[in-house]
Amino acid sequence: MRIGIANDVPIAAEALRRVLAASGEHQVAWIARTGVDAVRLCADLRPDLVLMDLEMPLLDGVEATRRIMANAPCAILVVTARPQDNVGQVFRALGAGALDVVATPVLLGQPGGEAELLAKIRTIGKLVAGRPAPVPAGVPHVAHLVAIGASTGGPAALARLFSLWQPPPDTAAVVVQHIDSSFAAQLVRWLGEQSPAKIAPIADGDHLEGGMVQVATTADHLRLAPGNRLRYDAEPRDEIHRPSIDIFFHSVARHWGRTAAGILLTGMGRDGAAGLFAMRAAGHTTIAQDEASSAVYGMPRAAAEMNAAQKILPLDNISKWLSDRIGGA
Repeated sequence: MRIGIANDVPIAAEALRRVLAASGEHQVAWIARTGVDAVRLCADLRPDLVLMDLEMPLLDGVEATRRIMANAPCAILVVTARPQDNVGQVFRALGAGALDVVATPVLLGQPGGEAELLAKIRTIGKLVAGRPAPVPAGVPHVAHLVAIGASTGGPAALARLFSLWQPPPDTAAVVVQHIDSSFAAQLVRWLGEQSPAKIAPIADGDHLEGGMVQVATTADHLRLAPGNRLRYDAEPRDEIHRPSIDIFFHSVARHWGRTAAGILLTGMGRDGAAGLFAMRAAGHTTIAQDEASSAVYGMPRAAAEMNAAQKILPLDNISKWLSDRIGGA
């Protein structure tokens, strides 16, 4: 990974540089001594990951994180001295878009600091799974993508969501709902009866369609493929959930280069949480349904616990957020 270091303490920045160099897995893209420099360098020389200190001159790590996520989104790991003594700042940085936090190895004062840092970096690297690719010119009318995952209680939640919000012409909405494939066609038909939104089943090879809600309808996994085509894939065959929300969200993180929102609705288990984390790491907005409005607070809880969801919202507020930020009826 190409990694930027934002730290104004020379000994700490040098320690981070040495850890990365010794790993043999990573390249230091740049070292920023102020938060202002970090924001500028992310825009000019976008790295795969930024190691962000909290205390820096001109602009602290919290505000630098907020500006980076607004202007040149990339994965951010807070690396700071004694994070347990700066809990308030740590949580503000996580709320601004940072993915995780770890103590600076040189100041940790105990063995294993380097290993912990590299383990965090490795985990983020797997979840990000590459930088989003540019959108091909063949589908310029789709500017936004809303990726939605749901399980237990999902059909009713989806019906409510699409009764309050319908995607505008420049926005595609794709739904992966855990349901037996023999009932998938009935789900599409029923959702169309419950809301004014245009609801359509997804056939293998379909393109994303603006102004449309497209629903996965087979027991195979749905993926967003290069060229903004929707493809079904039987692999991995040992995946419990079919179709898997995680697999679809990961494909969006990897292949979608414009603005996107990942939304994880009611459901049992943990499917979708890791994929939502990957979408967040790729710079997309991520939302989980809150406990009070969920029929089963399993998947959204998992997303909240791993800091995959930037926003935890009641179902109706998710519709409002979509209307306010993306548009549509």
